[in-house]
Amino acid sequence: MKKLLFLLTFFSLFTFSQTKENKTDSITYFLELANYSFEEKYNSKDAIKYAQKAIEYSKAYKNQEKLYDCYYFLGSLYLETNNFNEAIVNFIKCSNYYEINQVRTSKVAKINYALGTLYLEKRNFKIAKLYFNKSYSIYDAINSNNTLVLIELQKGLTLKANNNLEEAILVFDNIANTSRDVEPSKIEALYQLSKIYYSQEEYDKALDFSKKALKLVENNTVGISKKKILNNLILISEKQEDYKLSNFYLKEFLTLNEIKNNSSLANTDLLINKKEHDNQLEIVEKLEKEKNDQLKSIRFNKLISIMSIVLIAILSLLSFSLYKNNKIRTVTNKLLQEKNEELTEQKEKAELASNARSEFLSTVSHELRTPLNAINGITHLLLQENPKSTQLNYLKSLEFSGNYLLSFINDILEINRLESNTIHIERINFNLEELIQNIRESFNGFIEQNNIDFRLELDLENHKNLLGDPTKLSQILINLINNSIKFTKNGKVTLSVKTINEENDTVTLNFIIQDNGIGIPEDKIANIFDSFSQGSVEINRTYGGTGLGLSIVKKIIELLGSEIHLESKVNEGTKLYFDLNFGKSNAEIILNHEKKKVTSYDNLKNKTVLLVEDNKINQMITKKMVENKGMVCTIIDNGEEAIVEMQNNTFDLVLMDVHLTGINGTEATAEIRKFDTTTPIIALTAISLNENKETLLSFGMNEVITKPFNPEYFYSVISDYVV
Repeated sequence: MKKLLFLLTFFSLFTFSQTKENKTDSITYFLELANYSFEEKYNSKDAIKYAQKAIEYSKAYKNQEKLYDCYYFLGSLYLETNNFNEAIVNFIKCSNYYEINQVRTSKVAKINYALGTLYLEKRNFKIAKLYFNKSYSIYDAINSNNTLVLIELQKGLTLKANNNLEEAILVFDNIANTSRDVEPSKIEALYQLSKIYYSQEEYDKALDFSKKALKLVENNTVGISKKKILNNLILISEKQEDYKLSNFYLKEFLTLNEIKNNSSLANTDLLINKKEHDNQLEIVEKLEKEKNDQLKSIRFNKLISIMSIVLIAILSLLSFSLYKNNKIRTVTNKLLQEKNEELTEQKEKAELASNARSEFLSTVSHELRTPLNAINGITHLLLQENPKSTQLNYLKSLEFSGNYLLSFINDILEINRLESNTIHIERINFNLEELIQNIRESFNGFIEQNNIDFRLELDLENHKNLLGDPTKLSQILINLINNSIKFTKNGKVTLSVKTINEENDTVTLNFIIQDNGIGIPEDKIANIFDSFSQGSVEINRTYGGTGLGLSIVKKIIELLGSEIHLESKVNEGTKLYFDLNFGKSNAEIILNHEKKKVTSYDNLKNKTVLLVEDNKINQMITKKMVENKGMVCTIIDNGEEAIVEMQNNTFDLVLMDVHLTGINGTEATAEIRKFDTTTPIIALTAISLNENKETLLSFGMNEVITKPFNPEYFYSVISDYVV
C-alpha cells in the first residue's frame, strides 16, 4: 500500500517540471535532482536532501505553489523511508494550504487519503476518519467514480475493523446500491454486509446479501471468489437449519472442484481398470500372508493375556500415585497462583507509580513554563529599553537564571521522553567534522571563562560524511564536553574521535572525552549515571547543574545500540568513552558557514494581530513584543469570544494560546476554520509530553511556537506568515 501511495504522489508532483522551455529555476533544478536520486539511483536519502534544498529556495523566492509541492514530495519520501511522523507533518502542511486556497484536485484527495492511512497505522481512528472524509468530499466534487468507490470501501472496512457496524452497513449499502459500473466493488460490499449480519445473527439478511453477491459474481471474471461466497451460503443455511438449501450450495461448491476435461477422466478410468486386473494376484497373495500371520498371532494370545493383567496392575499403581501427585500439585498451584497474584498486584502498583511520576514531572514542567515565559519575556523587554548600568547586571543575572531554569525543565522532559520509549532514531546524511567544529565553537565563551586548553583529535580516515542521527550525537557530545569543562578549571579537555572498524557500508567510531579535573570518588562511580546524581551536595553547590546530563547521555547511547564507559580518579581527572556505528555516505555535504542576516521585520509594521491569551502577564508581554515591531494588537482572553471576533473583523494574524479556559485553542481554531480558511493561526503553547506538533497542525493551525519562546525565533515565524 505504501509503495502504491508513493508512486501516485510521485508522478503527480513532477508534472510541473517541464512548464518552462529552455529555462530551469533553482527550485525545479533541485526537485529534478531529487527525482533522479530516487528513480534512477534508488537513493531516498539524497532525494530528501535535494527536496529540502528546493524548499529553502521556494521560501527564499516566496513561491507558495512550489513550496507546497515540495512539502508534498518530501512527505512522500518520508513515507517511503518509514518516517511516518515527518510524513504526517509535511502532508498536513499541504492539506491545510490547499484547503485554505480551496484547491480540490485528485492530488489533494490523495494527500488526505495518505494522512488517513498514516493515522490508521498509528491507531488514531478519529483523525484517520477526519482525513478519509476530506478525501471523500474532494473525490465526490471532482466526480471520480472508480477511485471514490475504493475510498468508500476503505472507509467501510475501517469502520468494520473498529466494530462501528451500523456506520459500516451504511457505507457498504451505499456501494451496493450505486448506479455506477463498479461491479467488483459491489460484490465486495454485498459480501461484507452478509458477514456483518451473520455476526449479528440476522441470518435472513445475511443469506439475501450473499445470494445477491453470488448472482453478480457469476457474471464477472474479477472480484471476490465464488467459492468464498458459496462457503458463506453453506454456513448461513446450516445456521437456519435449512439442510436442503445447504446441500444445494454444497453441491455447487463441490462442482467447482470437479475435473472438467472428460478425456482425462476416461484415461483415468482405463488406468484404474488395468490396475485392478493386474492386482488380483497380489490380493490373493496378501490374503494368504494375512492367514499365516493370524496363525502366528494365536501363539501369542496367552502371553498377551498375562501381560495385560500385569499392565493393569501397574496402571492401577500408577493411577493411585498420580492421584496423590495431583493433590499435591493442586495445593502447590494454589500457592503459586496466590504468589502470582501478589506479584501482579505489585507490578501494577509499580507501573502506576512510574506513570504517576512521569505525569507529575510532565505537569510540573508544563506549568513552570507559563511563569517562566513571564520571567524571560519581561527580562527581554527590559533589556531592550536601555536599562541603567546599575540595573544591567541584575537583568543579566535574571536572564541567566531564566535560561538555566528552562534548561532544567527541558532536561526533565527529555528524561521522560527517553523513558517512554517513543524516541525516533533518524538516519540522515551529515558531516561529522563540521558538527564537531560547530559544537567546539559553541563552547568558546565557557572555555575562556574556565581557562581551558581544549584539544580536538580527529582520525576519521576519510569518513567525514556519515549516515546517522546528528541530533542525538550532538546531545551526547554537548553534555559530556559541558561536564568536562565545568569540572576542570585551568586544565585540559580533549575530544578524540577515531575509526576503529570498517565493514561493507558500516563504519565504527570511538569517542573519548577526557579531562584532568576534580574527578569522581570511587564509591560514587556506580551511581553517577542515575538521574539527579552529582556525586555530593558540595559539588552541586559549588558547580551547579541538574544532575540529569549523564543520565540523558547513557539512555541515548543505549538507544543507539551501544554503552558508555567511565574511568576516574579524584584530583586526576575523568575519561568517558563509547563506540557508535554509522552508515557510510557518498553524499557530498556542502558546508555552509554563512551567518544569518539581522532583519528589521519591516513587513510587520501596521499589521493587525489578534492575541487569544488568558494569562494577564503573558498578554502584556506578547502585546509589547508585537507592538515593538509596529503591529496593532487586539487581546481576547477566551476561545468563545475569539470566534465571534473573527466572524466580525479581519486580522492579518492570530496568535492562539492552546490552553484556554472554556473551549481550548485547538477547538477554537477548528471552529474558526469553518468560516475563515485564510487567516494564519499560530499556536502558542507550553507544550507537554502529551502534545505534539503534528496533532496541533491537524486542527488547522499553521505553525507552533513553544513557550517560553525565543524573541528572535518568535519574530521570524510570525514574519513568514504576515504578507
